[in-house]
Amino acid sequence: MSKGHGGDSIDLSHGDLSVRISRQGAAVTAATFRGKPFLVSTGGPDGTFASFPLVPFGNRVEGNAMSFGGCDYAFQRNCHDLLYLHGDGWISPWQVEESSSKHAQLCFSRDADRVSPYAYLSRQEIRLSGNRLALTLSVENRGEAVLPFGLGQHPFFTRTPETRLTIAADRFWSERSDHLPDAPGPVPAEFNFTSGAPLPRQWMNNAFEGWNGRAAITWPELGIQAALEADGALNRFMLYLRLDRTDFFCLEPMSHLPNGHHLPDFGGLKPLEPGEVLSGRVTIDLSALPGQPEGR
Repeated sequence: MSKGHGGDSIDLSHGDLSVRISRQGAAVTAATFRGKPFLVSTGGPDGTFASFPLVPFGNRVEGNAMSFGGCDYAFQRNCHDLLYLHGDGWISPWQVEESSSKHAQLCFSRDADRVSPYAYLSRQEIRLSGNRLALTLSVENRGEAVLPFGLGQHPFFTRTPETRLTIAADRFWSERSDHLPDAPGPVPAEFNFTSGAPLPRQWMNNAFEGWNGRAAITWPELGIQAALEADGALNRFMLYLRLDRTDFFCLEPMSHLPNGHHLPDFGGLKPLEPGEVLSGRVTIDLSALPGQPEGR
């Protein structure tokens, strides 16, 4: 284990792929392919996370409150945001259960308290195989009552002027002024990446549904590309673009919609019985663009 941002860190390497992981948040803090960063270390509590897990669900809860199973529950803000944001895993230290040169497994558990009514055990495994980065996240309900759970990954992908994204969805959610989803509808033309398109130069913080779990990103200036695949549990995604930062974009595979606690069918959140487990896996396959020489 080596010392890095956020405390002890673990360095993984295989072939042309190198990744650094922090115990804080079970976060990826650096990721390069052929020496070129494909994730940007800019997120998280101190701005050093390149990707972090969302558990026991992602995004915000309207009014910091929810009703479920005939009971009312309350949350407290857990970071700079006025609303409880992204769960607890990203702002907490995790324990290392296993580690080698190619993989690491970390766990995090919490009891219900005034900040959140959720009690659970979560595990995050980061594994390198060939030029593939695999992130596998699970959560087990350790509470006494059934509650709706969700999962997701929050990577900050490198963005260059010529970056192109290919991803398809059936439904798009507009955004309210409080950064919560507003209303569903067809995907607007400017946000349609079905055939591959550059990223728009505008604010974007929107959820998409009807996703087959696959996406492709190309970075012509870097000579590399990525094929992303999420398993069936992660059948929705968020796209996040900022106007003041054009060096990254976030494509976040999720099992549910933001604010699912207040949406029909809980927006995809899954009610878990005590002891029941929900899991989801995201893989990112890196390769050279056609015509690029192999090796660094």
